[in-house]
Amino acid sequence: MRLSLAPFAALAALSVVLGVSSRADAHAVGLSRGDYALEGDTVSASLTFARGDALVLAPTLDADGDGAISESEVLHGPAALREGVLGRLSVQAGDAPCVPKSVDASLTQGDGITVRGTYQCPSEGPQAKLALGPLFDELPSGHRHMAHLVAADSEVVLFHGSSDVSLGQSASKALASGPARAGALQIFRMGVEHILTGYDHLLFLFGLVLVASRWKSLLPVVTAFTVAHSLTLGVAVLGLWTPPSRVVEPLIALSIAYVGVENLLLKDAGKRWRITFPFGLIHGFGFASALHELALPSRAIPAALLSFNLGVEAGQLMVLALMIPLVAAVRRMRWLEGARARIPSLGVAAVGAVWFVARIV
Repeated sequence: MRLSLAPFAALAALSVVLGVSSRADAHAVGLSRGDYALEGDTVSASLTFARGDALVLAPTLDADGDGAISESEVLHGPAALREGVLGRLSVQAGDAPCVPKSVDASLTQGDGITVRGTYQCPSEGPQAKLALGPLFDELPSGHRHMAHLVAADSEVVLFHGSSDVSLGQSASKALASGPARAGALQIFRMGVEHILTGYDHLLFLFGLVLVASRWKSLLPVVTAFTVAHSLTLGVAVLGLWTPPSRVVEPLIALSIAYVGVENLLLKDAGKRWRITFPFGLIHGFGFASALHELALPSRAIPAALLSFNLGVEAGQLMVLALMIPLVAAVRRMRWLEGARARIPSLGVAAVGAVWFVARIV
């Protein structure tokens, strides 16, 4: 029987599309944080974004047009940041607007940038209202902002459609009834979303499932991957060590290509945990980029780390619960026999290889 080349042509086209569209910051999730305080007639704000999000808000900050933010551009970019970031925060005391004044910024370790500024209000008051709606309008849908309210010593998660919060002592009592729990739940959801939208992680899991479509044979493989990425996620977020994303991202792509190739040669999937453990260490650093760029205060790291990791694991289990019966059903189809059975694994290898090349150039 003559094998049609159409599936391979479609596979090659898909690989090119996915490869071209991949980015070095493949694990960025829509997440930012801020510290806010009202003192007399002045509101102070300190916001930390991923640098890519900062460029969306203040595109003129990238003076040389290379798609990155340098120390020099930060030093000469107060005007762009005042307009693009502070200018998109609506701050009011009573019915009168507060005007953004001083602004400065600095790059954080990893891929973040912190913008600090003050707002001058027309008069002193016990309370001020902060609205981030115009900020969310410019960022991708689903972006969340962890707001630390200094007076209440509380965390509130803001997002499109729920972007207003009150500052000041009079607002503290209303916020003291559980915003930390709400913040933990939101970070858990971010972990779930991170795995569900992390196409490279999903492809890696798909490659594993292709040769082990039963929970019994997949359990040690997934357990090794989970333990490993939990270890490096903790190492990175706690600030012990973080390899640069320009190294991590290509290695993640390479791990995907390796799994696809190994699927063509593997005879015993039960021992695959020996490979998935070191690969899990690499993927853990990819997960960590979602939290590390926020420069969370030390007291907030343990809860955020636990919540995010639990979310990643929950999302991973959801994906596996769908993948395993799907792959088992496809295997029973007669047309997926012989050489055609290699197509999914070849696809995994091809996409991983294209991503690898795209991330090192």
